[in-house]
Amino acid sequence: MKFDASSQAVSASRRAFLRGAVGMVSATSFSSSLALTGSAIRPADKTIVVTFGGGARDEETFAEEGQANIPNLLHTLLPQGTFFTQVRNAGILGHYVATASIVTGVYERFNNFIAQPPPNPTLFEYFRRELRRPETDAWVIAPSNGFQKIGSSSAQGFGPQFGAGVILPKRLLSAASRNTPNLFDNDQLQHFLQDNYEMPSYDISVTAQDNEMHLDTLESTLRLSVQDFVKHARTLDSADELSIFIARRLMDQQAPSLMMLTLHDMDVAHSGAFSLYIDAIQRADRLCAELWKAVQSHPEYKDRTTVYIMPDFGRDADDDPAGNGFQHHRTGSAMARTTWLLALGPHVRQNTVVDRAIESIDLVPTIGCHLGFSTNSPGRCIEELR
Repeated sequence: MKFDASSQAVSASRRAFLRGAVGMVSATSFSSSLALTGSAIRPADKTIVVTFGGGARDEETFAEEGQANIPNLLHTLLPQGTFFTQVRNAGILGHYVATASIVTGVYERFNNFIAQPPPNPTLFEYFRRELRRPETDAWVIAPSNGFQKIGSSSAQGFGPQFGAGVILPKRLLSAASRNTPNLFDNDQLQHFLQDNYEMPSYDISVTAQDNEMHLDTLESTLRLSVQDFVKHARTLDSADELSIFIARRLMDQQAPSLMMLTLHDMDVAHSGAFSLYIDAIQRADRLCAELWKAVQSHPEYKDRTTVYIMPDFGRDADDDPAGNGFQHHRTGSAMARTTWLLALGPHVRQNTVVDRAIESIDLVPTIGCHLGFSTNSPGRCIEELR
């Protein structure tokens, strides 16, 4: 797909804002020292990927009028990492298929609304097969029922025996609510169990065989922790809050080397509720900071972990006559296709902005380059993150 100057304009706007707001500097001014740094530091041996299911537009984030919504990203996380202003998505703008493209490093073309394994090998399969990692070392915390098969592919020579365990937080909550009927009031539970905002129905009949590998080893731990979640969560109607809670429980109980989770609350934008969309952006901003703080305070993860944060894609622009503004992502315009990536970790240069265009499918080969396993992705290793 050909990208025009509009993507570059989006990138330039982000770059100018970041330099003015937090004083981030360009990576091009010290590219030679980047290469030296990458070869001198021992690679981090744990990786966490955080995607935003349903992008947040610059108007509500990186533009001047949106900066109040992302204080943690701007003032806590970005100064500690490298920020890529121009991540292009040339694939289908549906959440499951776009996330599958991110984890396979291939622009997948299957039906976004059918739960099926990706046809190409996933990051988790490459990682576990080549590095001979155990089944408890890779996990996906999925936002909705439709993501149940994202942990492994249907590719020959790969498959579930090399895949990641997939945890559906809403399934766990549904099971807990049956055992503890007064745990939530009905209104909260109904909102919480809504599968997603494009297909708002949740099938609680999903079984452990549907790619929720080795859930039996974790179910008691996670179920018992629901009471703790209720006690400590700031809100009981956020699936993102529950996903981060489960991620932290996984860190404590299993300390996996590779973990991925999707923050999906902001896709409430599909309902047309701008205030709820803003609330979800602010919550994602807070939760990303909480996750990074947990990483840096955890003995198994501190100074050993690279965290990658990126939206799966963007949303329509207000001035696009074919779109619905913040509400949808249907036009395929530059605003919908041009996102960003923030990387943090011991080998990642801090307080750095990179302007050159990369693609969302570059993440898989980049992680492979860094951790030492090969991939068949057409994407390229991001040199600044080797």
